[in-house]
Amino acid sequence: MATVLKIRNIHMKPFFIIFFLLFSLCSYSQVYDPAKVNKKAAKLYQDAYQKASNEGDFKEGIRILEEAVKIDPGFADAFLSLGGMYGELKNYGPAVLNYQKARQIDSAYFIDYNLSYSINFAGKGEFEKAMERINEFLSIANLNEASLKAATYRKKCYQFAIDFQKSGASGSYAFTPRNLGDNVNTEISEYFPTLTIDSRQLIYTRRARGVNEDFYETRLNDSGWIKSTPLPGAINTNFNEGAQAISQDGQWMIFTGCNFQEGYGSCDLYMSYLTPDGWSSPENLGSNINTESWESAPSLSADKRDLYFMSRRTGGYGGSDLYVSHRMPNGKWSGPENLGAEINTMGDETCPFIHADNQTLYFTSSGHQGYGGDDLFMVRKVANGKWSNPRNLGYPINTIENEGSLVITADGTTAYYASERSDSRGGLDLYTFEMRNDVRPVKTLWIKGKVFDKKTKNGLPSAVELADLASKEIISKIQTDETGNYLITLPVGKDYAFNVNRRGYLFYSENFSLKEKSPDSTYHIDIPLQPLETNAIVVLNNIFFATGKYELKTESQVELDNVAKLMKENPTLVVQINGHTDNMGKAADNLSLSDNRAKAVVDYITSKGVAAARMKYKGFGAGQPVADNATESGRAKNRRTELKVITQ
Repeated sequence: MATVLKIRNIHMKPFFIIFFLLFSLCSYSQVYDPAKVNKKAAKLYQDAYQKASNEGDFKEGIRILEEAVKIDPGFADAFLSLGGMYGELKNYGPAVLNYQKARQIDSAYFIDYNLSYSINFAGKGEFEKAMERINEFLSIANLNEASLKAATYRKKCYQFAIDFQKSGASGSYAFTPRNLGDNVNTEISEYFPTLTIDSRQLIYTRRARGVNEDFYETRLNDSGWIKSTPLPGAINTNFNEGAQAISQDGQWMIFTGCNFQEGYGSCDLYMSYLTPDGWSSPENLGSNINTESWESAPSLSADKRDLYFMSRRTGGYGGSDLYVSHRMPNGKWSGPENLGAEINTMGDETCPFIHADNQTLYFTSSGHQGYGGDDLFMVRKVANGKWSNPRNLGYPINTIENEGSLVITADGTTAYYASERSDSRGGLDLYTFEMRNDVRPVKTLWIKGKVFDKKTKNGLPSAVELADLASKEIISKIQTDETGNYLITLPVGKDYAFNVNRRGYLFYSENFSLKEKSPDSTYHIDIPLQPLETNAIVVLNNIFFATGKYELKTESQVELDNVAKLMKENPTLVVQINGHTDNMGKAADNLSLSDNRAKAVVDYITSKGVAAARMKYKGFGAGQPVADNATESGRAKNRRTELKVITQ
């Protein structure tokens, strides 16, 4: 199976089988005597056992047991088995009610079932009641080792849940997952959703014909998600493909392929590309990524530079660990780095999802303390590229069940995940829900467009870079496609320098001030690059000065370093830095200010090892406006620093 979604029961055996065995093994009590059960009811009980044990048909088993308790309302074992069957169907309300009926018949006979009773209270989110029941179970003298271990584990989980509730983290949050409907979900399982940046294309794994996993896609229109179809092209095969990640621009797919002939192990990571004819044939990512162990569940950063995935390779901390590999300049992937003991445990860490903000990572873990089974956790990048301590997403996002992968939209508000809920069409279905505020990633907008030659209008493959103006840290660095198309994300809350570079051209720069306010739309910016030729001029948009001052702000460093790099890559290049102001103030003062600002830029560049003879400067004051000085936006455009090519 390609995915790491585990569809396993909470308990070691079906409740009904356990109760049927206990029906014949438990000592009789003074109140309830199994030997005195109505014979017709006992026969129905046996029929229900056959349905549940041999056919796995719990719904029919419940129907038969309901008949049995009508005939004999004192049939405690039938109520116990009803509780067990409802629990297997994750219908915890009726499960608890039937346990209560059995307990009312004979509390002494019932005491051994308090463990199962507690689990169903926890399934309802009633953790205080679950704690009462588990404490009663633990009061039994001479519990065997297995029972003691199971009960102690559950008690620890309940205490975690109670403490989380008392922390008030959930507040008034309402968890209301919505099934994506019949156009997406079927009577078989759908899971592992993945989204493009605009949240309008959803690709997921479907288990077809009971065994084979393939990819399907649906798209969002004004009426909702359209009818799903298999992915076009050569990506789906007779082998298992699943646990996939689509790149944010919709052009790459990295996924898990199992039992492929060219594989290094049972399950490897593969790449497919979107072509005019659909998705290309899978390509194995190679020995830097794949091993003879199990690699699965990839997640690709928005800039396509970082690949997160899970692996069971040797040298980890436990069962499956999370790793990251970086795409090198030659297009190959680096050797994977284990995300470390802060994230990985002796248990299983799976299903990583790196949000478009490139700062927030979600994953599932059975090793960190939670509610039982696999819970969803989140970490954020902190100083020096480290990760924060994992945070459990809490109830009701996490439950006593095993939670699987989720993806979150770029704006951080909406999540998609797979679950087997009461309104499932069959098996796992895809659902959507609103993320709780305190566990949302950073709201992220994006820029898309095309880089092209200003003269010929032809698209240009180029490097596109986004840097945090305050920290000078490169947040994102991508390469356009062969025709110059690009997509880059902008996490809000910071101010950014945006630069586009290509050898033989003047670089393009822009800045986005998102620290104080959040724009309400995305950007579409087509970028004309000016060929590097005499008299070519580019505006340096990321050079900053205080009002009326000519000392460079530290935020200018990213841009200035790019100018120095341009000069060093073109050793014969001679340029002039031009300073301009708006028309506010005296003309003589503006002329002096613009001249000093241009000189400050030249001084910085020469301090980086560029010969002073190659750098000239001149101030023009307000004499060469490019916009109307009557408005603030116009004056802002006029206050500019330019780079002009003198000679090549």
